Amino acid sequence: MTLPTQLVLGVLLHDPDREHYGLEICQTAGLPSGTVHPILARLEQCGWVVSRWEDADPRERGRPRRRYYRVDPDSVAVARAAVARARTSAARLGLLRAHPAGGT
Repeated sequence: MTLPTQLVLGVLLHDPDREHYGLEICQTAGLPSGTVHPILARLEQCGWVVSRWEDADPRERGRPRRRYYRVDPDSVAVARAAVARARTSAARLGLLRAHPAGGT
């Protein structure tokens, strides 16, 4: 799992019942839209994330309609476990790089 995917999931898993719109996820994760939206599409395709378009008239709001995302309730535990595994793997990799086998 890539670091950007972990960051996006981190935003969504912080409060899994809350919906976030795309730009909000970008800002919170510190990632550009061109990175975040493909990640959200992949997470939705694998069933971890669900989305919906807001029911608002863009002319009344003075902005485009927002698409809201949240973690599928049935996938919260699986997503949390996957992020934890990814972080553990990254930590181990960091240790290996700091102390290569046979090194001094």
